[in-house]
Order: sequence, then structure tokens, then C-alpha cells
Amino acid sequence: MKVVLLKELEGYGNIGSVINVKDGFARNYLIPRGIALPATESNLKHVNSIITQKLRKLQKEKERALDLAKKLEGLILEIRHPVGEKGKLYGSVTSSEISKALSEKGFEIDKKRILVNRPIRDVGIHTVQIKLHPEVEVQIKVDVQPQK
Repeated sequence: MKVVLLKELEGYGNIGSVINVKDGFARNYLIPRGIALPATESNLKHVNSIITQKLRKLQKEKERALDLAKKLEGLILEIRHPVGEKGKLYGSVTSSEISKALSEKGFEIDKKRILVNRPIRDVGIHTVQIKLHPEVEVQIKVDVQPQK
């Protein structure tokens, strides 16, 4: 039986692929779980419209990420943190603290998108990478100052 995939199926193909599988596998597994549809002409048109909608949505997300990256480029974010006698921080500056400081500046960025390569444990300026989209990344500077 020929079916068109609605989801990626490992070992068989990607979304929109037309594959030939055994009738029982299609009727008992793929179709009931919403993984595939019979490869009729109307179903092929339906899947193609779904793919074009997803591509448009991904393109809009990428454009928004590029706009945000332009706004964040060159940003120096100041964070105040408690410091010991020798200039070392108590603990370290975390991605959630950076996310909170960014939200105070008007940028809502999830802490999971902030990549801190090494823990920030010293006073000074550190570079942090933010992954806004799978294809869009931006680096900002975090200026860690002693808390008064």
C-alpha cells in the first residue's frame, strides 16, 4: 500500500514522502496513529499544503530571530552579584540571571537559549552566546559588577 507520511518516520522517510509499505502496517499502525495517510491525490495535496504552511511559519520565526539578533548585537548587559574579599563571586552568574536581566531591558529570552560555555565566577566582562533560532545565534557581553 502506498502512503504519504505526515510525520518523520525513522528508516522510512520525512514528511511528505510517499512510501510503499505492507497493508497491515499501514492500516494497523501508521494511519491510526496519524503518521501517514493513504497516497491518494487529495491526501497528497493536503500534505503539500501542510508542508508549505510549516515552511512559511519557520521562515517567519527565522525573520523574527534575525530582527531580535540585530537589536541584541553589541549589547552590554550589567549584572550585580555578591563578591568575596578576593574579587571572586559567591556562586556564579547563571543563565536564569542573564535571562532576568534581559527581560528587565525588554528582551524576553528563555534561559534555555542562553549558552554559558564556562561558569562566570569572576568580576569583569564575559561573552555569552544566545541561540535564538537553529540558524541564528548572537553574542552579547555580560559585565559582572560587585554588588554594593
